[in-house]
Amino acid sequence: MTIRIPRGTADILPGEVEKWHYVEAKIRDLCRRFNYAEIRTPIFEHTELFQRGVGETTDIVEKEMYTFVDKGERSITLRPEGTAAVVRSYVEHKLYADPKQPVKLFYVGPMFRYERPQAGRMRQFTQFGIEAIGSKDPLLDAEVIAMAMQFYAELGLTGLRLELNSVGCQTCRPKHREALVGFLQDVQDELGAEDRSRLERNPLRVLDSKDPKTRELTKDAPSILDYLCADCRPHFEAVQSYLDELGIPYVVNPRLVRGLDYYTQTAFEIMVEGIGAIGTICGGGRYNGLVAEIGGQDMPGIGFALSIERLLLALGTEGIELPIRDELDCFVVTLGETAKQKGLKLVQEWRQAGLKVDQDFLCRGLKGQLKAADRHKAKYAAIVGDNELAKGVVVLKNLATGDQQEYALAQAKAFLLKQNEQGVGL
Repeated sequence: MTIRIPRGTADILPGEVEKWHYVEAKIRDLCRRFNYAEIRTPIFEHTELFQRGVGETTDIVEKEMYTFVDKGERSITLRPEGTAAVVRSYVEHKLYADPKQPVKLFYVGPMFRYERPQAGRMRQFTQFGIEAIGSKDPLLDAEVIAMAMQFYAELGLTGLRLELNSVGCQTCRPKHREALVGFLQDVQDELGAEDRSRLERNPLRVLDSKDPKTRELTKDAPSILDYLCADCRPHFEAVQSYLDELGIPYVVNPRLVRGLDYYTQTAFEIMVEGIGAIGTICGGGRYNGLVAEIGGQDMPGIGFALSIERLLLALGTEGIELPIRDELDCFVVTLGETAKQKGLKLVQEWRQAGLKVDQDFLCRGLKGQLKAADRHKAKYAAIVGDNELAKGVVVLKNLATGDQQEYALAQAKAFLLKQNEQGVGL
C-alpha cells in the first residue's frame, strides 16, 4: 500500500520552498526594523492553556484542536494559535520584569487545527505573529496595524481592505450583552443549533457566525460601538486618529468580533479578494485580560497573526513573482579521473569562499555535464581537463552568451566572487 500525506497537510518542495525562505527573511527584517525579538515556544502545550486562553466556547477549542493524552496521563494539545503560548512564556519567564517595556515579540512556526481543508486553509499551517505586552497606549495599536499593512505592501500586495472595530471591555460589554441577548431571543427560533448554543454561552460570537441566515437575522443587532465606556471610546477614537495620521485607510465594521474570546477593545482584520472562500489574510487585536487569565499580572497586550500559506496564495492570485535566486554561480565540469579529483577540491574551495557551486555525479561526458549546468541555471561552467591541469588554469564559460576564457585558478575564484557581488546573471 502506498502511504500518502495526511489530508490537510502539504509537502513544500524545492522550487516552492525558496518562496518561504524569501518571506521568512522579509519577516525577520521587518521585525528587526520594528524592534520585535523572536520567541520560539513548543509545538504542544497543556490543553488547559488553550481552554483558558483561547476560550472554551470558541470553534478552535470546541471542534478544531488536536488533543491527546500522553504517557503521563496529561492532556496535551498541538498549538492551534500562537498568542496563548507566547503569553504563557511571558508569565513563566517573568518577562514583565524586563526593563525594556513593552515586551515586543514575534514568532514563525506551524499551528494545527482540524478543519475542512480548502484554498488557503490547511490542518497544519504556518503562522507569523507578533505580540506587544505591557502598554495600553492606542499608539501601540496603530503600530501593530501599520506593521501588518507594511509587511503586505513590501511584498507587493494591493487591494487590501483593513476592517476595524472595538469589542469593548469588561465594563461596557455587559450592557451590550444584555441588549444583544434581548435582540437574539426574539429570533432564536430561526437560528441554527450552533448559534442558539452560542446565544447562551457567548452571544457576541453569534455576530461572527458564517451562517448566511444568521447574518441576515442579525444585521440590525445592537452595535457594541453604541455601548463603549469612557475608556474604550476614546481609545478607539485615538486608534483611528493615529491611522489617519499614517495615511492608512480602514473601514469600521461593528460586526467584527474575531473568533477568539481573549480580545478586548481594538480588533482588526486585513482582507483581500480572490483567495477562495476565506478573504481574511491577517487578524489581530488587544487582549488586555489574557495575561491575568493565564496566571500573570494584569498586563495589557496586543498582536496579530497571519498564515504564510494564505499570503503565498494571495501573491499568486495577484500574479506577484518573488525575486527568488535559485541559480548556481558555477557548475564545475571535469574531463577524466585526474580532473575529477582536482575538480572536487576546486568545488570545496569555492564553496568555502561563499560561492554556490555544484558538480557532476553521474559520470557524464562534456556535453552531458554542460546540459546539467543549464538545468541548474548555472551562470558559468568551469571546465577542467588534462590540458587545463597541465597549465594550471580553468576555462570559465558564460552559459548565457557562450563566451569562454582561461583563468588561473586563483583568478577564476576572484572573478566568480566579483560576478556574485554584482548580481551578474540575475
